[in-house]
Amino acid sequence: MKLVTAVIKPHKWEDVREALETFGVTGMTVSEVSGYGRQKGHTEVYRGAEYDIALVPKIRIEIVVGDDDADDVVGIIVKTAQTGRIGDGKVWVSPVETVVRVRTGDRDDAAL
Repeated sequence: MKLVTAVIKPHKWEDVREALETFGVTGMTVSEVSGYGRQKGHTEVYRGAEYDIALVPKIRIEIVVGDDDADDVVGIIVKTAQTGRIGDGKVWVSPVETVVRVRTGDRDDAAL
């Protein structure tokens, strides 16, 4: 099993969700987060005054999938979230040793 974690722009969230549901992803955890990458935030102008925005709003998606589906899920997220501009986000994959469904006690593949 793999944990696919993605951080994307908020306006791309609905497109990514729909694409993942079409693929067959049945569960995910989504959080509103803030952060910055190489650009270290950005500058905006409000009523003629410039100010720095250090933390940019993002959406963090976490999905546990079988080993066979991890590459497909990553590809779907990248293709759907990509705008070609700085700050599109990141996707990373981590191994998962054990998953337990709290309600039933099912473990690993049965818990997915």
